[in-house]
Amino acid sequence: MYLIKKLIVCLDQTPLDQTLIEHAAFISKINQTKKIYFTNVIKNLSIPKEVLDEFPNLIESMITERKEAMQKLVEAHFPEIKGLSISYIVKEGNLSKKIIKLAEEKSADMIIIGRKVNLPGTGVASQRLARRASCSLLIVPEGSKPKISKLLVPSDFSEYSKDAMEEAIMIAEKHGKVEIVCQNVFHVPSGYHFTGKTYEEFSEIMKMHAEINFKKFIRKIDTKGIKISPVYTMDDDDDPVQEIVAKALEIQADGIIIGAKGRTAATALFIGSIAERLIQYNDSLPLLVTRPKGKNAGILDYILEI
Repeated sequence: MYLIKKLIVCLDQTPLDQTLIEHAAFISKINQTKKIYFTNVIKNLSIPKEVLDEFPNLIESMITERKEAMQKLVEAHFPEIKGLSISYIVKEGNLSKKIIKLAEEKSADMIIIGRKVNLPGTGVASQRLARRASCSLLIVPEGSKPKISKLLVPSDFSEYSKDAMEEAIMIAEKHGKVEIVCQNVFHVPSGYHFTGKTYEEFSEIMKMHAEINFKKFIRKIDTKGIKISPVYTMDDDDDPVQEIVAKALEIQADGIIIGAKGRTAATALFIGSIAERLIQYNDSLPLLVTRPKGKNAGILDYILEI
């Protein structure tokens, strides 16, 4: 995986902005980030031509005002970090399209966006960005405090699970004193009774195979001496996402890291059903959706037309 050298932080002039700024500062210290783009996207403006003719500086003044507001808030909550450059960008249009294009133009390593719980707003932009961005996405719920002592990495032992685990290991190595919990959620297949085994017996068989697969999976990864604790959770209600969030809260994890499924132009729009559901369901903990940088490159022109 890669260090977060260039970071885009999506602000929207709500109380959530302070939380995002604090997380950006936390990430920047760990990664020795070189550039942050604090960005605000104004929804498509519908200002009559007659009004613009009468007040030709209206939009320019609005943009200047927003940049100044962002700068004031950042200066109040972002510590001075040596070697770090900060830019303030205000754009007009569709949030996800503008941020995707900006991430591509700036070759960003990560986008940070907020997850509103009590504040008005939806999580649609988070899902679109997770599907389409060419870099990783950190979704931060309102009220979250930047802290890393324990991370949960849900895993089905696939290649994109490997991406997520390597990201978690890198974070742990940079931060120090971090425990990683690797969770595999398994289920008992509906036809288990044809084997002559009880539900409980077949559950143990499934768990045993999960344990074997974890050992194979972790052997392929350089853990850099970081403690990784496997846990196995049986899903008996066909909702693995609920089990993931419940486990994260049970172990008092500070965040969840999951890999995006899309790796090529043909699959880039599909981040995986578990990641999709996690974005929808999780409003408790920061969620990092990892994607190897540039894996969505090549479909950007198409995406921006959607």
